[in-house]
Amino acid sequence: METRSQIRGRKFLQSVRRIVVKVGSAVLTDENGLDERIIADLCAQIASLRKEDREVTIVSSGAIAAGMGKLLGLQAPKTVPEKQAMAAVGQGRLIQAYENAFRNHGIQVAQILLTREGLVSRYRYLNAKNTLKTLLQWGIIPIINENDTVATEELQFTDNDALAVLIVNLVEAEILICLSDVNGLYDRDPREETNAKRIPEVSKVDKSITDLASDYLGRAGRGGMKSKLDAAQMVTACGVPMVVAKGRTDQVLTRLFSGEDLGTLFCSSKRRIHGRKPWIVFALDREGILEIDEGAVKAMVNNGKSLLPVGIRGVQHDFEAGACVVCCDGSGKEVAVGLSNYNSQDIRKICGCQTGEIYDKIGHYGTGEVIHRDNMVILL
Repeated sequence: METRSQIRGRKFLQSVRRIVVKVGSAVLTDENGLDERIIADLCAQIASLRKEDREVTIVSSGAIAAGMGKLLGLQAPKTVPEKQAMAAVGQGRLIQAYENAFRNHGIQVAQILLTREGLVSRYRYLNAKNTLKTLLQWGIIPIINENDTVATEELQFTDNDALAVLIVNLVEAEILICLSDVNGLYDRDPREETNAKRIPEVSKVDKSITDLASDYLGRAGRGGMKSKLDAAQMVTACGVPMVVAKGRTDQVLTRLFSGEDLGTLFCSSKRRIHGRKPWIVFALDREGILEIDEGAVKAMVNNGKSLLPVGIRGVQHDFEAGACVVCCDGSGKEVAVGLSNYNSQDIRKICGCQTGEIYDKIGHYGTGEVIHRDNMVILL
C-alpha cells in the first residue's frame, strides 16, 4: 500500500486494480423509485474501468427505495417488518436494473445478500471470501446488499457503509469509493452554510474530523456523513484509503481514477492487515470494553505488544472468553479491538496484576496475555 506522500495528488488511483464501489440509495433513486438513467451511467463507467484491467465489486443500497417505487400507493415504511417487506419487493427490481445495464457491456453480475450474523462464523466468513474471489476470477461483478428482508435491527449492519468496509477486506480491495449525495466532507454543513468549503484530503480521521459530521441522514437511506466517517476510520485503520464523492457528478468514477480532485480522500498511512484480523475487527460484535492505562497504549500501539493484565484498569459489560472486546484509553478513545483470552469476571480479578499473579487471583493457570497481539487490531 502506498505511503501517505504517494497518495497525495491522487495519482495513485491510476494504478489501483481492485476496487469496491459503494452506491447509496440517494444516488440510485428519485421520487419515483430507481433512476435507471443513473444506474446505466454508473455501470458504463464501471465497464470502462473493467477495460482497464480493474476488478470492481459493488455494494449497493436501494432495495427499500426500489420497493417504494413499485408500490407508490403505500406510505414510507416505518416498522422493521414494513421495511423488510418493502426490501423484499424492491430487491429483485434493483438487481434487475443492474443486470440490464451491464448486459449492454457484455458483463454478467451476481447478487449476494449478507447479514452480520451470517459472517460471525469464521467458516462462513471464509466461504463468502472464497465465493467473491471466484466471481471476480470469472469476470463477474458481485453486487452486494444487506439482506434487509431477514436482518433484525440488532443484528444488522448500521448501514451499507459499514458493510462496504467488510467487503473491502473480503475481496482485499485497494480502495473504497463511497458514492453519496454530497461531494465529500466539508468544514461546515453545506446544507446550512453556503460558504462551506470541501476538504479535499484527510490524513487522519480523529476527533477534529468526526466533529464535522452531523447526524443528518441521507435522503433515502440509513447512512449519513457520520456513518461515512465511521467507515473511513475503520478502513484506513486497516491500511486502505477511501474516497467519498457525489455519485451524480458527471463521469465521477472515470474522473476519480484519472486522478482528478473530486470529493474527499481519506488517506491511510498504515500497513494493510490480513488473515483473521479483518474478520475480528469487522464481522464480530464487540461484547465488552477494557479500560487500559497509558503504558498499555504505548506498548500496543508503538511496540506491537499484547495486552497484559497489568495494563488494564477496568472492565465494562459481561462476556465470555473468546469474545471480541474493544480497548479504550483513559479518555474513552478506542485504541484496539481483539479477542479476549479471559471472561469478564476473571479479568476484573486480575486487573493491574503481573502475569505471575494470575493463578493466585483466579485459581487456575491461563495465558499471560489478556489479548494476544495476533488476535488484536490497532485502531489508532
